[in-house]
Amino acid sequence: MSPTRSAGRLGAAGAVLLSVIVASNAPDVSVAQDSVKAQAAIEKVFPHSNKCKRCHERVFEEWETSPLSRSIHSPAFRAALDEYLKFSGGKDKALCFRCHAPHVREFADAAQMFITQVQSGDPTIDGVGCAQCHLIKQVDRSSPLPFPKYEPGKTLYGPYKDFVQNLAHQSMELDLFRKSDLCLNCHQAVPTAANLGKSNDLLGNWDQSKAVKSGKECQTCHMPEQIGESANGESKRKVANHTFPGRIGKLRQEAAKLDVSADVKGDKTVVKVTVQSLVPHNLPTTHPAWASVVLDFVIKGKNLKTVFSDQRVYGRTYADAKGEKTVFDFKAVKVLEDTVLKPEETRVETFTFPTPKDTKSFDIEVALSYAPVTGPPEFLQRIEAESPKGAQDPVFQPIPIVRLTRNIPLVKID
Repeated sequence: MSPTRSAGRLGAAGAVLLSVIVASNAPDVSVAQDSVKAQAAIEKVFPHSNKCKRCHERVFEEWETSPLSRSIHSPAFRAALDEYLKFSGGKDKALCFRCHAPHVREFADAAQMFITQVQSGDPTIDGVGCAQCHLIKQVDRSSPLPFPKYEPGKTLYGPYKDFVQNLAHQSMELDLFRKSDLCLNCHQAVPTAANLGKSNDLLGNWDQSKAVKSGKECQTCHMPEQIGESANGESKRKVANHTFPGRIGKLRQEAAKLDVSADVKGDKTVVKVTVQSLVPHNLPTTHPAWASVVLDFVIKGKNLKTVFSDQRVYGRTYADAKGEKTVFDFKAVKVLEDTVLKPEETRVETFTFPTPKDTKSFDIEVALSYAPVTGPPEFLQRIEAESPKGAQDPVFQPIPIVRLTRNIPLVKID
């Protein structure tokens, strides 16, 4: 039976899954049918976000632009998942999905279906969608890796008590949705590198930060309140933003401050750059493991010609079991170097260079940005090949945080 003829009986999801199996010359079409049945069973418990859009259009449109909506859809995740499966020999197939599609926790036997969907290149299942958060009743923090306790059913949980009664589902106010605990399920540590202990901590001592001590939670910055409607047509009120600003969005421009001071000593100049992190957690949070923030330092002399450049990299460098460097945290057995900016840390970087000649002044240009993805050439080539944008995929582009330019006059000595 061809994928085209089967699509009418199995639906769009079936067409995707079936085409993957046919393309790989797998003879048993029933595997695709079983996968479709598994997806249908899962979506009875965790409804697809498209269903939520019918009544919550504003929230859906915000979520759709967020990184969470692409948690299993990006070429980088697809390539990294394949690396993990190859490394693990197919053991614990659900591991990556516990954060990228957390409802796998309730359907561990369907892990292969999640993998097949991702490998199709166009998953029809949700990764981190509406139900994956709003069905959480409790978060267990008794272990180093917090995990959500779901209560699937007709009741959806949220932070507001003035919800509108409706026929689609019941609603219940839950204080958890105002607390950072809700976010720690996936953003405190990476299960693939649990053996690294505290050095695997993504956030650092966030709970000791000034921001947290002043009463701020993750939601304060990453789900800021705004005036709008939660459900279509209801009265406008305070609601949470669901674009989840961070690395993406204007919030990143508030993540750090830069300052410079220059000391010209004849033929030698020393510039000190002060980098002040303004966020109450590590910068960057180092997952994926290739995540890093780069400080680019450039000196421009006569006619704005670059006469000196240098950089500092903030991130973690891992070693695998062979002692070789790796950007895959599931291969990491040791942290070789940790230059991550700690919560609300101020760090001073010193740059020494020859004083520019034949000019009355020179310019200092300093820029802090999230670095593009790094890794083995074959891994990067795989991402490029998987992406419809090729080398222009956003993962290959730096993301600016903040920049500073300062002109330094030179005193002429007769």
